[in-house]
Amino acid sequence: MSLKGKTALITGSTSGIGLGIAQGFADQGINIVMNGFGDKDKIEAERKALEDKGVSAIYHGADMTKPEEIRDMVALAEKEFGAVDILVNNAGIQHVCPVEDFPEEKWDAILGIILSSAFHTTKASIGGMRKAGWGRIINMCSAHGLVASPYKTAYVSAKHGLLGLTKTIGLEVAQDNITCNAICPGYVFTPLVENQIADTAKARGISEEEVVNNVLLAAQWTKKFVTIEQVAGIALFLCSDTAANITGTDIVVDGGWTAA
Repeated sequence: MSLKGKTALITGSTSGIGLGIAQGFADQGINIVMNGFGDKDKIEAERKALEDKGVSAIYHGADMTKPEEIRDMVALAEKEFGAVDILVNNAGIQHVCPVEDFPEEKWDAILGIILSSAFHTTKASIGGMRKAGWGRIINMCSAHGLVASPYKTAYVSAKHGLLGLTKTIGLEVAQDNITCNAICPGYVFTPLVENQIADTAKARGISEEEVVNNVLLAAQWTKKFVTIEQVAGIALFLCSDTAANITGTDIVVDGGWTAA
């Protein structure tokens, strides 16, 4: 089916994976509701670039830790476009620290931005999807939704919880022509990761190639980063008629990480 004219709300879409999904969706004629933090001029430039693809794109700076701002963002999307047809819960932050030293405010923020925000966006959007008789919910999870790594207590807990939310919502909407699924990538090559390679090499006294292969990609058997374009392509697949009977599950794209 053609997705042209549908509307996607993508949290955390001002950069990285979220922006890549927005760009991939816009290429297919999907209107975009952007969300996230960053430089206002850069965000506006990205919004205009999406509209240059022939779609409508708006921006709402809702703080993902504030349910009232999330509800306002969904209401704006419905006012502008009629409904949120596709919801991509992508917003997230990370903090690495031993559990005994893990700041409680970081725990609250990470669970709030990754897990609780997905609950609030879904709750606010689901009525419009049911009324329209069609909807797609995609939760950007992670290989860390399936396996753990040390020092990432909050992130791993939030991602595991996000998979539980995905399964539950998938069952609740199964007969409403709405699906809810998760994408679980391994390490994705984003500007943020790219910028960390040189710093890590300097800090550890090793080459940048060693950082990539022995640190970042140690668990990915392909020794290749997942690309933003691959993630965006999977998201588009989950919106298609071909995937209409896929719900309450996760699509893993991790270079073999969780197979070992």
